[in-house]
Amino acid sequence: MTQVRLTTLTTKGGCGCKIGPSDLRDVLHQLPVQNSNPNLLVGLDTGDDAGVYKLTDDLAIVQTVDFFTPIVDDPYDFGQVAAANALSDVYAMGGKPITALNIVAFPIHTLDKAILTDILRGASDKLKEADCALVGGHSIDDQEPKFGLAVTGTIHPNHIHTNAGAKKGDKLILTKPIGVGISTTAIKRELLTSEETKRVTQVMTTLNKSAAEVMNQYNVHACTDITGFGLLGHLTEMATESHQAITIKKDDVPVLARVRELAEQGVIPGGSRNNLKHVQNVVHFEDHHDEIDQLILADAVTSGGLLMAVSESDAPSLLEALQLIGIDAKLIGEVSNGDAGHIYVK
Repeated sequence: MTQVRLTTLTTKGGCGCKIGPSDLRDVLHQLPVQNSNPNLLVGLDTGDDAGVYKLTDDLAIVQTVDFFTPIVDDPYDFGQVAAANALSDVYAMGGKPITALNIVAFPIHTLDKAILTDILRGASDKLKEADCALVGGHSIDDQEPKFGLAVTGTIHPNHIHTNAGAKKGDKLILTKPIGVGISTTAIKRELLTSEETKRVTQVMTTLNKSAAEVMNQYNVHACTDITGFGLLGHLTEMATESHQAITIKKDDVPVLARVRELAEQGVIPGGSRNNLKHVQNVVHFEDHHDEIDQLILADAVTSGGLLMAVSESDAPSLLEALQLIGIDAKLIGEVSNGDAGHIYVK
């Protein structure tokens, strides 16, 4: 197979970042409301991770789609990351993934076909780990490689986790470290060691399956996964949709190794800067938090962890249960007093 650095194949100006939440809302607000169907339990109006449609009183389907340009160089790893990322939205809703469709854009006449084979093999192996069946897909010939999946899952209509149910006094638990965007930008610039690259890849390829299975046994009021909008962006969505304020402790937020050092060197993706700009009016930092602190908390994540708002009484037990199965979960804050939709960083 021809050796190629996948992360160098993004076209000039492209980054594979999500469109910012405020920009996306501006677009969606111009469209007619589509949630008048009584069986549509979760649609476009809440900014949740996936849509949910009720089939029977005991069964609903969860649907999501996600794809992006390469963020690691190894094709197999890229496929695994993309699959774990797409599956995560179903887990965040409390669902079980059952089927998936591949979405492929690939320069078939200029890159070795074996590269695409490895991307698809990586995704297939991750789907097998999730016990999710690959049922097809769609491909186009494109000069810029992109890959992702559309995933369908199942869930009980009465057991859906959205980002809108957080209650005052809830504790916030995060199951993976942040700093992925800065780390993957460092991969593109060849600034990470092989061990550091392996670590961030491991974080991204780890399924949220086990975390979701544990979560579903507890009194969790709201959940989302941390992805392109960064920790602050997803916290803001949860606070806004729940009509609550949230306080987090910066030093309690898990961060990948060397992220601050890299950020101080200017290794910060454009998406992370955009994330911070989008939330600057509703996130309140204490004076000693400098711009680097702020950008790390806003860093754009791929295939991040679950962020759970759980009742204060259940939080210690849930945290212990997650840690007992090897998940390095951390308590990072709580739903607090303050202006609804605002985040306070201590």
